[in-house]
Amino acid sequence: MSRIGSDINADATFRKYSEHQRALLDGVRAKGELVKMGGGKDAIEKHRKKGKLFVRERIQKLVDPGSSFVEIGLFAAYGMYEEFGGAPSSGTVFGIGKIHERDVVIVANDATVKAGAWFPITCKKNLRAQEIAIENRIPIVYLVDSAGVFLPLQSEIFPDKEHFGRIFRNNAIMSSMGITQIAAIMGPCVAGGAYLPIMSDEAMIVDKTGSVFLAGSHLVKAAIGEEIENEALGGASVHCEISGVTDHKMKDDDECLKKIRSIIGKLGKKPRLELDREVPMAPRFAGEEIYGILPIDRSKPYDMYQVLARIVDDSELDEYKAGFGKTVITGYARIDGWAVGIVANQRSVVKTARGEMQVGGVIYGDSADKAARFIMACNQKIIPLVFFQDVTGFMVGSRAEQGGILRSGAKMVNAVANSVVPKFTFIVGNSYGAGNYAMCGKAYDPRLIFAWPSAQIAVMGGKQASETLLSIKVQAAEKGGEHISKEKQAKLLKETQDRYEAELEPLFAAARLWIDGIIDPLETRERISRGIEMATHNTEIPRFNPGIIQT
Repeated sequence: MSRIGSDINADATFRKYSEHQRALLDGVRAKGELVKMGGGKDAIEKHRKKGKLFVRERIQKLVDPGSSFVEIGLFAAYGMYEEFGGAPSSGTVFGIGKIHERDVVIVANDATVKAGAWFPITCKKNLRAQEIAIENRIPIVYLVDSAGVFLPLQSEIFPDKEHFGRIFRNNAIMSSMGITQIAAIMGPCVAGGAYLPIMSDEAMIVDKTGSVFLAGSHLVKAAIGEEIENEALGGASVHCEISGVTDHKMKDDDECLKKIRSIIGKLGKKPRLELDREVPMAPRFAGEEIYGILPIDRSKPYDMYQVLARIVDDSELDEYKAGFGKTVITGYARIDGWAVGIVANQRSVVKTARGEMQVGGVIYGDSADKAARFIMACNQKIIPLVFFQDVTGFMVGSRAEQGGILRSGAKMVNAVANSVVPKFTFIVGNSYGAGNYAMCGKAYDPRLIFAWPSAQIAVMGGKQASETLLSIKVQAAEKGGEHISKEKQAKLLKETQDRYEAELEPLFAAARLWIDGIIDPLETRERISRGIEMATHNTEIPRFNPGIIQT
């Protein structure tokens, strides 16, 4: 193994970069704390007066004391649905927690946000939770407290393949796969949403606060003229003592959560995937130094090796094809003891053996060929892959086209798409265009995908996109006989650039679940380790078929 040395100089520039990155992180954290308050202090107090625990209190009592809860989708719906008053965290909290030292996916409605109603992005978030449980073959717990579909947006959540009904389809599929599903009805559970807990393997209901029915009392009266209270229609006594729909009647939230822990604690142990792990070693350099490595101007180069030296165990990297395809770094390393294959974009300007200079952050044909081969090697050796993205895309221009950049790019994309080992992606800086795809963006099924506060995700950079959009507007106006002055063009350019820049921000991506969350770079090692540990529950690794990579 080759140890990466440090060439960090803690000068004024380093300190300036560090302050900027810390400010970005502080901004994300402050926004996150507001989101965690759900519907706000008043709504939380009103919720508690009903004898209920706040959603985050429920999760805290459910997971092992002192363990970390890896939250997914904290910023889901951020800045969305403002015309309806917003939907902090899409009215649902979900993540991976430890229950009796076992990894479990937990999905919990936040009834302080529109009574836990389901928005379109809420549905997407719940499907992501089920996807993680399926990919990793780990149990899932649903803490249900929801008034059902948010009716003003019903057309965006009801009938399509990736809409509400897909969740119940997944309930059935997961049951057939032997993935344990436990549901706790801790509040209302109405209409189609009532199928989720009942299609789980075991369901419990909290007395006097939980209720489940296909139609509430108002709808029942409108439909058949029957007058009945919700508790008598579908409360705990009805479903535990008369209908038999639910399995356990719980007196309060605390007893309910203890019951879930008891059930999870008795689950049988299954074989695990034996991924290689040794005794963890810390990097040789302080992780905080990463803040000072990343430049404020995202077009400026920096050395990705220096970032990796502060993430991998003992700062050691066994590099693959070190002298070839230098704008993508490939190599074997350990992170928290786990053996991993690393694919990272090099942001420094590099020199080829022929003396040519290649721009950092751009994937050239040789880099794509190397990455494809390395990904194939990791699949053959059953080594998880970790991608570090800071990519502006593939190289363009006549020379690149004549050199077969499309063929090389297709090989790399093919390798990522067909990869069968667990994959994890971290967006460090730029994530533009096809570079996002080749470096295992969300469309390529990473087990987990996180962004650092310095990330940007788009089809291209803000400057290029804004100028392109302006050019299209000017051409369209001129065709219609309208002349746009230089002053108006400048104004249009600024408006376009401001809008586009807002869409580049990681919060925009996190709101739409293009990423699982925005993390502190110092959390990267822990997320990779938790992700790989979680992945070992799934022993079914299909045979890797390299396809066109061999051509």
